[in-house]
Amino acid sequence: MNKFQKATSLIDEHYKNNITINLSPSHGYRSRCEFGYKNNFYTMYYPSGDIIYLDTFRVARPSIQTLMPKLLNHINKSNVLKTKLFQINFRSNRKNRVLVSLIYHKLLDDEVKGLANKVANILNTSINLRSKNDLYSTHSDLLEDDIEHLETILYQTDQSFYQPNHFHMPEMVTKAMSFVKDPKDLLELYCGSGTFSLPMRKLFNKIFATENNRQSIRCLNKSIDEQNIKNIFHARLSAEDVSELFAGRVFKRMNGINISDFNFTHVLVDPPRAGLDKDVISLISKFKNIIYVSCNYETYERDVKNLKGFTIKNIEIFDQFPNTKHLEIVSLLSRE
Repeated sequence: MNKFQKATSLIDEHYKNNITINLSPSHGYRSRCEFGYKNNFYTMYYPSGDIIYLDTFRVARPSIQTLMPKLLNHINKSNVLKTKLFQINFRSNRKNRVLVSLIYHKLLDDEVKGLANKVANILNTSINLRSKNDLYSTHSDLLEDDIEHLETILYQTDQSFYQPNHFHMPEMVTKAMSFVKDPKDLLELYCGSGTFSLPMRKLFNKIFATENNRQSIRCLNKSIDEQNIKNIFHARLSAEDVSELFAGRVFKRMNGINISDFNFTHVLVDPPRAGLDKDVISLISKFKNIIYVSCNYETYERDVKNLKGFTIKNIEIFDQFPNTKHLEIVSLLSRE
């Protein structure tokens, strides 16, 4: 039984209609990749623990594929750049600009910074150097991503979550937006850098977006400021914090935002693979409409079962990670 059969058979108890499955190209789709560095190669690991040595990676976006061997050549020619280097990360935007992160077990001195500047200029890319409690960027440490048909500019850092599938990310947002009927205000948990909340500003009167990651909130705030968005309000709160907020706890991080000023018709959740805990389940059960984006069909089915009184009104599967056991679900649950 493949992952699509497993997912649909689990969900069948809650949704009897056919579920659309959106496929992705099997190569050239990943706009975010992380590798180790060892013996002059990029490294990954099999589940068995065996090491894989690479000089490029066909799953990555073409802009990353092309850059990988060129960057590796520059690193391998320089003892300064390769010494104590243990990880190399790549992120690419829709205009094929690449942000590279070189992560070290050493202090970042002027020599390594100078060489990074030189390589960044030769390869026409941006390089972040990282070591413990230290960051040096040859250009900006933020990568801008212009999602034109969503009229949205997103930002990411090398330490913020960002949907990795170049093809599916805007399709997932568009699908989630199509679920919205009779909107007033939106509460979003796990908002990241605003992948969903920023485009959805066009649908809702007001949005209150929450996220615990400082870098993601920084990116969201930059998008809001640069695009002069007036109807998105945000706070650095975990989903568990938001549960306590609705129970009456006061947070300084709300910065004057009053939750009673909102008239929420929808809540959007995009949790990690572990899904939702019982307090978050209790919180979102108070809303009429739940847009649930999931990267784990097993915890998704568990959470749907625990959302008493809700039924799945619409659902689609996105094969964000082809040739792996993982997939993404975008769904709408409404109270009966």
